[in-house]
Amino acid sequence: MGKIMDHFTRLVADVRPLRAQLLRHPVYGMIDSLTNLRIFMEHHVFAVWDFMSLLKSLQRSETCVEVPWRPKSNGMVARFINEIVLGEESDDDGVGGYITHFDMYRSAMNQCGASTSLIDCLMEQLGKGVDIRHALINCRAVASVTEFVETTWSFVRSGSSHSVAAAFTLGREDVIPEMFRNCVASLARQQGNGLSTLRYYLARHIELDEDRHAPMAVKVMQGLCGNDRKRWEEAGEAAATALRARISLWDGVVVAIHALGHISSETTCCGGLDGRLISSPS
Repeated sequence: MGKIMDHFTRLVADVRPLRAQLLRHPVYGMIDSLTNLRIFMEHHVFAVWDFMSLLKSLQRSETCVEVPWRPKSNGMVARFINEIVLGEESDDDGVGGYITHFDMYRSAMNQCGASTSLIDCLMEQLGKGVDIRHALINCRAVASVTEFVETTWSFVRSGSSHSVAAAFTLGREDVIPEMFRNCVASLARQQGNGLSTLRYYLARHIELDEDRHAPMAVKVMQGLCGNDRKRWEEAGEAAATALRARISLWDGVVVAIHALGHISSETTCCGGLDGRLISSPS
């Protein structure tokens, strides 16, 4: 176990500059109005959606989801993957029911007036059996969204479970709590009822990801890489690629906000909200 931890520690150190760059991204400070929040969510929803494809890729490869059922050899990996799926695909909705985090986010978009037309188009296209690349083209997704989703799909198609686990763990689960913590703090200072679903979504992710999902995802990655140096090298490359993809997605949000000229120029928000909605992580 000591050698595995050494590999993991080195990998974390290698991607630390990219992680810091992501958490210092200017996009957080630019979401200072309802209009800019809508732009952010209309881009971010694609990351909320394709997160589940990374997770389901792991569930498909490391657990048995086929009939007839056959056991997999690594019970610890299967347990943690299934537990993460349970939380992400059927979480407490806060009102006595259960909901996917994707549907929760989409509801938050509807509540604050963000358009779901592009993500809905993608779901419709995929439901018709259109491949992901052509579905994105048909829905006229912007370049930054297309590049982000195609990067995710490159992991899914790779057939490399340890690379998928690294992208999922260090490119998603590990950074989400820090990305979202200041969002929640800022939203909590606002008065009004226009963003209750978004507040709940962010709070659930901080709670689940930081306390349970991120530590479990680390264990999954360690279990899949073991003491294999080559696997750790490939995992490091995947983690770095995933972090760069998220930075590029955020760059696309910045471009979209600049294009509409809404940087801190609008201060009136739904339900009486005003001022900064999301502040940059420290």
